[in-house]
Amino acid sequence: MYDRIVASFENCPVVDRGGYSYFVHPLTDGVPRMDPALLRDFLDWMISAGDFRCDIIAAPEAMGIPLAAPLSLELGIPYTVIRKKAYCLPGEVSVEQRTGYSSSVMRINGIRRGDRVTLVDDVASTGGTLVAIIRALRDEIGAEIVDVVIPVDKGEGIETVERETGIRVRSLVKVGIVDGKVVCTLLS
Repeated sequence: MYDRIVASFENCPVVDRGGYSYFVHPLTDGVPRMDPALLRDFLDWMISAGDFRCDIIAAPEAMGIPLAAPLSLELGIPYTVIRKKAYCLPGEVSVEQRTGYSSSVMRINGIRRGDRVTLVDDVASTGGTLVAIIRALRDEIGAEIVDVVIPVDKGEGIETVERETGIRVRSLVKVGIVDGKVVCTLLS
């Protein structure tokens, strides 16, 4: 059923970034161009696997946006983007996130205490961003996390999120690089 998704990873380019092998895929990087049929496959999986009985879909920038916007349109649920830029709106919550390779501050706007939130993003690598966002949503804002839906598991990120937050993350594929080639395994 998800042959096109698996093939898209197995055939994507691998580049060297400072001694680190990195796969380049339209879902996780926005390049090369995204085939609408492939995006439809990802969205169909997210809708069927995720719990969208929520008040709002939240997605960190940048690559969560191409998933949150069409999900919002299709499901009729508002979405908000968790941004790196400060807007200083009333209720804005800052989140310091650390990954294995960077750290930054992100801002949550448009989510209030008691809101039921489904969090979507493209990939979980280290899990640092997701852990920080989940903690801020739950502990600082008082929102309820309905579900976390991340199509691509890369590294140990999903295990980290589940261990540190107690929230199960739904993922479609586990992707890694072995001997310079992308290996993709269906999880669901």
